[in-house]
Amino acid sequence: MRPDRFTDQVALVTGAASGLGRETALGLAREGARLMLFDRDAGGLAETAAQCPGALTLVGDASKAADVEAAVTQAASLGPLRLLATAAGLLGPVRPATEVEEADWDRLFAVNVKGTWLAARAAFPLIRAAGGGAMVAFSSAAGLVGSPTMPAYSASKGAVVLLTRSLAVAHAAEGIRVNCVCPGSIETPMLEETFASAGDPAARAAREAVFRARHPLGRFGRAQEVADAVLYLLSAEASFVTGVALPVDGGRLA
Repeated sequence: MRPDRFTDQVALVTGAASGLGRETALGLAREGARLMLFDRDAGGLAETAAQCPGALTLVGDASKAADVEAAVTQAASLGPLRLLATAAGLLGPVRPATEVEEADWDRLFAVNVKGTWLAARAAFPLIRAAGGGAMVAFSSAAGLVGSPTMPAYSASKGAVVLLTRSLAVAHAAEGIRVNCVCPGSIETPMLEETFASAGDPAARAAREAVFRARHPLGRFGRAQEVADAVLYLLSAEASFVTGVALPVDGGRLA
């Protein structure tokens, strides 16, 4: 922890109510950032905010332009917006791509891909006006390789990787760095949802074993380990890093 690494820098975190978004928000708060927290889960958002002194919150939908724009406007009330972390995301159906319902597919892409784009679209003019800053999007190891169990999720996270790289090259001259993290299996509510969807205890145990075996380090990751990578990419320590899709995956993609 570096208590002064983000002193007085304004950061917007979407998906801040739980999991990786919450851990990112807590890390930024510990290191001095002024926070705007956004999520559709009012209860979870309040729990995160209670651990982030001075944080502002807004309950809203990451796939709705008006909600995202309202969050950016509120963030600007804290000072010049410089940092953006887009952790809002859905797992979607755990079934073959050809069996996914159209409405489920559309909702998954609306949150994971459109939500990331909406946040960048709304925030970048303010970050540019502030003299530059950084964005970290949240992809997945499943966005870098195919997934037999979560193909729709994998496709959406692959789109986030290419959106990240496109934004990075488009906005580098404006002093805006754009990177993404690609976590492996991390101990979060989303991972629990993946295992719970397996059904009976035996099927769940088998799925857990398959997921664990993918990671050469022999365990699932912790949310703070991903947040540490996010904070690095947001910080001045990564001032020459942009367009990167950083695996935080216990060696899964090695």
